[in-house]
Amino acid sequence: MASRHSGASAPENPDEYVSPQPLAAKELQTLDAWWRAANYLSVGQIYLLDNPLLEQPLTPDHIKPRLLGHWGTTPGLNFLYAHLNRVIKAHDLDAIFIAGPSFWR
Repeated sequence: MASRHSGASAPENPDEYVSPQPLAAKELQTLDAWWRAANYLSVGQIYLLDNPLLEQPLTPDHIKPRLLGHWGTTPGLNFLYAHLNRVIKAHDLDAIFIAGPSFWR
């Protein structure tokens, strides 16, 4: 992976991206807020037909009669997106995370 702006290449050792120190409190709060927002949006996409901002009391009319998606995988994928986004921004990386169904034969 190369840096977008500096032209520098990725380090030979991926451990160079890993800090022995925990995240600062502000960075952890930002990461948690991003993750919670992504989870909220995901729930809305999976379950709701209308009223995504809950501007009205939630009623059965707002809920999809047939769900499209699977909540079980969503928090984990959003967790990966949040952390990968943090690393991409911190190191100005050209990277993308692609997830989807796999087809084993």
